[in-house]
Amino acid sequence: MPRSMRRAHHRIPVSLRRLVPPPAEPVCAHGDWGAVGHSLGVRLPADYRALVETYGRGDFCDHLCLHTPFSAERHHPYLLYRDPRGLLVWGTTIDADRLCWETTGDSRHWPVVLWSHDGAYETFGAGAAGFVERWVGGSLGSRLLGPPEPDLTPWFTAARHCLHRCLALSQGPLPHAERLRTLRAALAPTVDRGSWRAEDGRTGQDHFTSVDTDWQLTYDMSEPHQIRVAYPPEDAARAEDELMLAVRLMGCEVLALTDAGGMPAATWNASTAEDLEPA
Repeated sequence: MPRSMRRAHHRIPVSLRRLVPPPAEPVCAHGDWGAVGHSLGVRLPADYRALVETYGRGDFCDHLCLHTPFSAERHHPYLLYRDPRGLLVWGTTIDADRLCWETTGDSRHWPVVLWSHDGAYETFGAGAAGFVERWVGGSLGSRLLGPPEPDLTPWFTAARHCLHRCLALSQGPLPHAERLRTLRAALAPTVDRGSWRAEDGRTGQDHFTSVDTDWQLTYDMSEPHQIRVAYPPEDAARAEDELMLAVRLMGCEVLALTDAGGMPAATWNASTAEDLEPA
């Protein structure tokens, strides 16, 4: 491991690394911190720099979004920016809450401010890495930010550009629970990413990730039932082979193949630049 990465890891709580293993290749994780500090007029906290170098751009538990200043894309929403009220934003939540520092005094002691989408505020003493560690561990104690789902092992999803495909399926002879079991067995090993069911039990979704490939999948109970999958472009051929085999094992046929926007997709490869979206 490079010396710089060893230093970065030493500033990340051990309990956070154990709870949430970092990605093998963090996205937008490295760059010129001196230039970033110069453009902002402040030196960013060391624990945040280590958090970025360890995890990169992406989401904790699909809810807490870590921003980094090293995106190659212009006008990217993950860039750091200052609020006119003196707060410096370093992250957001899926509910459009902002995670900030109150930039008063030494950056080593900046408190974290949770600024909710409806204008409410909450202040925490921990730095960014400590805030994340306490949230994923379920010990944050916030009145504005709910905890992660208690029955799921915490995870981090790197913000990779992925292809999205949706397979609308024929009904087939098997009941839904058996089709889901067959799908997950065909892509095993997999890990849960949550699920929901309507009160009448007729609609719902199951979310999971394939461990070996890190593909993000949703199995939708709607009629026709459908599989949604997100995978990096280089996995297109493998995704097609494995998903089509899974569909056959489920006793179904593919009625339609569409992209993230619901448009017909002729292949599993990218047809346009717009076909690629963050996972």
